[in-house]
Amino acid sequence: MNKTLRIATRKSALALWQANHVQDLLRDAHQGIDIELVKIVTEGDRILDRPLSQIGGKGLFLKELERAMLDGQADLAVHSMKDVPANMADGLVLDAVLPRANPYDALVSRDNRLLAELPAGSKVGTSSLRRKSQLLALRPDLVVEDLRGNVDTRLRKLDEGQYDAIILACAGLQRLGLGERISEILQMPDWLPASTQGIIGLQCREDDANTRALITPLADTETMVVARAERAVAQVLEATCQVPLAAHAVLNDGVVYLRSMVSTIDGKQAVRAEGKAPASEAKALGEKVAAELIGNGAGEIIANL
Repeated sequence: MNKTLRIATRKSALALWQANHVQDLLRDAHQGIDIELVKIVTEGDRILDRPLSQIGGKGLFLKELERAMLDGQADLAVHSMKDVPANMADGLVLDAVLPRANPYDALVSRDNRLLAELPAGSKVGTSSLRRKSQLLALRPDLVVEDLRGNVDTRLRKLDEGQYDAIILACAGLQRLGLGERISEILQMPDWLPASTQGIIGLQCREDDANTRALITPLADTETMVVARAERAVAQVLEATCQVPLAAHAVLNDGVVYLRSMVSTIDGKQAVRAEGKAPASEAKALGEKVAAELIGNGAGEIIANL
């Protein structure tokens, strides 16, 4: 290789795990490749005293990484796909995603209790309006409070007694070797995950043919199919993290099955839609399901948020 491939990453333990994982995969795919991690503190990492829904959403975790690529400071960025807005910055592409890890949410409780076993009035921490909505739909007697910070920070706050339970992504806990902390995996049909949760995405400049070629061997085509379906729902609904939106797709024998839901923050109202289509029509399926959600009342819910 005649130049160093520079990978932009956040400094959190999970982001560094993901960047190092991609680095290892690239070294396996390309003998002798020279790789450097460019560690960046994003605005989302700096502002921890307000809910994400009030400060601009999860896009705050990647703006600086995108700017680093556009300014020529980095060649590639590694993202948790659920942090990537449906409409990305001009000049960037997301050509490759890795095989999906566990897409579901995890309940982590101090006494290792299940959701149904938490006493009334228990304090549950989450930074996600989607998780808050589904929690209150199932357990309106719980107290849901905002929880920000990296995985280790959130676990520390739980262990200190600031919360009785918290909700995190299974994939993040398992990637950090913390899977034993999971008290319960929250799964369908009662609980839907975030769009593209558990997927790592690789983003680079559209005009950077060299980097695009380097990441091609890492691309998982089946995961990209379900990501297209799920992201299409968010794109049609123009949904950010201010919208309690859930979407989950699976691919079986060339057919994509997609479920999605939009709900009010208090969990008292939810609209659902689902459908299936050939893998080649994944994006169109997401658009169709989004249109069905709108027809079922999702537009009114979003307008009233």
